[in-house]
Amino acid sequence: MIWQKWQMQKWRGWRLAIAFLAAIVLTNCTAGNQPSVPSSSGTPASSSSALVYGSGGQPVNLEPGNITDGNSLIVQNQIYNRLMEFKPGTTDLQPALATEWKASADGKTWTFKLRQGVKFQDGTDFNAEAVKFNVERWWDASNPQGYRNAGKIYEVWSQVFGGFKGTPNSIVQSVTVVDSATVQFGLKQPFAAFPNAIGSAFFGIASPTAVKKAGAKYGTPGSLAVGTGPFVFKEWRTGDRIVLEKNPNYWRSGFPKANQLVIRFVADPAARLAQLRAGQIDFTVDLAPDQKKEIDGDANLTAIARPSFNVGYLALNPSYKPLSDVKVRQAIAYAINRPAIVQAFWGSLGKHDPHFLPEPVAWANDSALAAYPFDPQKAKQLLTEAGYPNGFDLELWYMPVSRPYFPTPKPIAEAFAADLSAVGIRVSLKTKDWAAYLAERRKPPGYQSFMLGWTADYGDPDSFYFPHYAPSATTDIGNWKNETVSQLLNQGRALQTQADRAKVYAQVDKILHQEVLRLPIVHSQPLVAQRKAIAGWVPSPLGAEPFESISK
Repeated sequence: MIWQKWQMQKWRGWRLAIAFLAAIVLTNCTAGNQPSVPSSSGTPASSSSALVYGSGGQPVNLEPGNITDGNSLIVQNQIYNRLMEFKPGTTDLQPALATEWKASADGKTWTFKLRQGVKFQDGTDFNAEAVKFNVERWWDASNPQGYRNAGKIYEVWSQVFGGFKGTPNSIVQSVTVVDSATVQFGLKQPFAAFPNAIGSAFFGIASPTAVKKAGAKYGTPGSLAVGTGPFVFKEWRTGDRIVLEKNPNYWRSGFPKANQLVIRFVADPAARLAQLRAGQIDFTVDLAPDQKKEIDGDANLTAIARPSFNVGYLALNPSYKPLSDVKVRQAIAYAINRPAIVQAFWGSLGKHDPHFLPEPVAWANDSALAAYPFDPQKAKQLLTEAGYPNGFDLELWYMPVSRPYFPTPKPIAEAFAADLSAVGIRVSLKTKDWAAYLAERRKPPGYQSFMLGWTADYGDPDSFYFPHYAPSATTDIGNWKNETVSQLLNQGRALQTQADRAKVYAQVDKILHQEVLRLPIVHSQPLVAQRKAIAGWVPSPLGAEPFESISK
């Protein structure tokens, strides 16, 4: 296709230019009071045990339970532990701050035994009271330590657990301290994946003392972030970097391997690769698939494909009048040449299919579904039937940062716009700062259409569906409601066998395919890379992992 060739040529040209400029600028930066990081020659400025990670952007904040974005999760994984974590490179649970857990016979009570002798990085004790303190901040909207009056919303809690304390859909009904080493959760209904959900990367356990000390500023630049994890927060230079140092009292003996971890914010993937090749960073993520050839050609680098467990999608907000008609949303599905776009921008590292769920949980898909084919004439027919024979105006928002599912958002958005213009939909592209992009999409009336995606936080269909289609999770698509979908999602949580759950989720898959609210574009294998001097990095399919085992 013409747009495909033009887009890729344009992207490659900009990538080379940016990489060249980045190398010049970064080589000439003065050291000032910078921490120990590798110089442009690739040799460390001082300590060889300092790791430098190239992030696709800076975090929204470092407050557990109050973020949904991957850039925040990556940093939080280094500062905090959760009750459970996941075995490296897998979605399988393993003990962390909880050493064991079990459900009651009716599946409505979960009891967790906690690891004893663990200290927060400020020297205070980790115990059941600390767990309860954190959970109540997230769950109870009236909790004074939640600081909701400062704009904190803890949206991910509601997305994962159905709602906040006292709301009809809240799965969690109680959190109880049994003794200093035992905490118990009471649920409204059985939830087989509850340990996975409470162990997901959102819910790191923070020091109650530190939260109380910092108040509403906790987790923001210039304030505190205190957990039990491998690295201690030292500094956040807005727009530049976060500096973490080894936790000398970490409860996992022999970890972390590095004395210092520097997380640099480099939004452009071309600049990240330029810095990696120059030795200014040691490892990085979310590179463009077409950069793999360049990585493979550098004897100092190793390319790694992170296991695919994500979805990149185009959201269509039905609160915008043209998109309130399902025929219009289906017309957009026919108008966008998704297979060609995936081939152009992801190559062998991307897959397009009709499902919101990726291959590792394909057992929950309706295998009879076929993707909407690329059919501009069908798109025009549906637009005419819906009363838009001459098309309409549409704002399409694209992300300002690279993400695993959309490593080069703007050129991909331009490809969408080119296909939509061919059927009469006049697209204007828009973006803004990442934190604002995430927050403002939920402010009524929301964006008309926008690009976003999701890397699941535990290995279950529930981790994809509930945060996007539960009643509390659709504020960014006009508070869309479907009682059948809500009932099916609750059934899927309560059922115990995979066979029974598969029947339920297949119905969800079929309904969502027809509704076209979050149009699946790609399931990607995100491209990451490291210098060959790095050892011990095992990228997680869940998109974020602790760096405690990495050395160089």
